[in-house]
Amino acid sequence: MNYNPVFALLIFFAVSFLGYLLFRPRNGWFWLIKNNLKSNEKTVIEDILKQLYHGENSGNEVNINSLTSALKFNNSIIVDVIKKMSINELIQFEGDVLKLTNSGRDYALRIVRVHRLWEKYLAEKTGYAKAEWHDMAELKEHELSPEETNVLATQLGNPIYDPHGDPIPTKSGKVADVNGEFLSSLAVNAVGKIIHIEDEPDVIYKQIIAENIHIGSQIRMVENNNQRIVFYAEGEEFILAPIVAANITVAVLEKDEIVEENMVRLSSLKENETARILGISKESRGDNRRRLLDLGFVKGTKISIDLISPMKNPIAYLVKGTSIALRKDQASKILIKKD
Repeated sequence: MNYNPVFALLIFFAVSFLGYLLFRPRNGWFWLIKNNLKSNEKTVIEDILKQLYHGENSGNEVNINSLTSALKFNNSIIVDVIKKMSINELIQFEGDVLKLTNSGRDYALRIVRVHRLWEKYLAEKTGYAKAEWHDMAELKEHELSPEETNVLATQLGNPIYDPHGDPIPTKSGKVADVNGEFLSSLAVNAVGKIIHIEDEPDVIYKQIIAENIHIGSQIRMVENNNQRIVFYAEGEEFILAPIVAANITVAVLEKDEIVEENMVRLSSLKENETARILGISKESRGDNRRRLLDLGFVKGTKISIDLISPMKNPIAYLVKGTSIALRKDQASKILIKKD
């Protein structure tokens, strides 16, 4: 039999395409089948409760159609579970709108508590990228018992907010306030601090991550209209669509609350410039933050560029007589004031 390279190439692309359909993240056939097989009634109940909780908090009405669109379960399974939840008085109907009962809300708060504690754990104790936190917490929120959840909270120091700025419900169900306004509503020339970044929908959250926008950053609004939002934060200009900016919450600062006006990111430092370190962004957490402090990136320390790699990433900085290489994303979390 003669070898036909064209035929072999067609086979290769066919196999590759089939592999993509089977194993593409989240929506591949393999994952959809696996998720359906592994899903159980408890998981479906808890996902429904959480959807209703978030819907009620944001003022959006939730019905069966919106639930079947949002959740990755078979529609008949969702409908059957809703009937059981109604009988067990976790939810109630107001027309075609689903509402949480008091018992349902308490249960939903327990799930939200696990989810946000787990995201805090992933941010503080692991090296996982922030884009992965939400999906990983979605799995773990169904696994931890109330006792295990309380142990996790204690290990983390009973945090009030998760790494996105969302309040973590206490074990008694109390939820702290998030007092601020959407970035898309901030007046021109107003100064604020980013206190919350919404992690859903995923496509908008990933765009915010790609822009390297940080929790805790002080910002100044320079342009706000229906086409774009323009603001400065830590020496850099950011331009967002209003729909993206609406997923960021800021606390407006008074004049006496405004911190160092000339604070910029270390990633903006150029050759032959010197600066003093003002601090480390809240975006640097846990072991990564401790490592930077141990390496000498502490307030008041003089810093300059020692060596630039051919691709300009990483860059080696001279700190207390030692040359330390940092990637650009690491340097963006160190705040300086140029001399």
